[in-house]
Amino acid sequence: MTAKPASSETGPSEGPANAAEPVWDIIELLFFAYRDFVGDPDAVLGPLGFGRAHHRVLHFVNRNPGMKVADLLDILNITKQSLGRVLKQLVDQGYVVQKEGALDRRQRLLYVTPKGEALALELVGLQTQRINRAFAELGPGAHEAARRFLTAMIDDDNREGVLRLIARADRAAKPRE
Repeated sequence: MTAKPASSETGPSEGPANAAEPVWDIIELLFFAYRDFVGDPDAVLGPLGFGRAHHRVLHFVNRNPGMKVADLLDILNITKQSLGRVLKQLVDQGYVVQKEGALDRRQRLLYVTPKGEALALELVGLQTQRINRAFAELGPGAHEAARRFLTAMIDDDNREGVLRLIARADRAAKPRE
């Protein structure tokens, strides 16, 4: 790497005076952290013929049973065609089912099957282990600091919707043994 990382000795780049100076170290750490964070599930998904889009669909459908396809499109910010391809594979291989809406039969509501739930939980388990290792290294308050940082990284116009989605899924989560 030829770029000079921001020095941790001088403190964070804050305020208008440093606004144009790239925060190289954080940017690159985010790239590498993401690589490793998704790498654990990638190793499980690859042999199944699945990729990261399948992972994201399984994750959100598992967390939000009965989710509308239209809502999933909004969350993932992908094309209908891309989601259709991924959903077809997950449905055909028995990980997800689509049902008609009770009030509106045009709605397609998504649910994971027991097989889909097991895979989703395996993947989230791998990611939870990585996160918990990092929190253990950082000590008390790490979870809340990470939550505040990541929340602040979300665009202002999406932040409240994301937090509502997470809170709704947390409330609806059934206890797991």
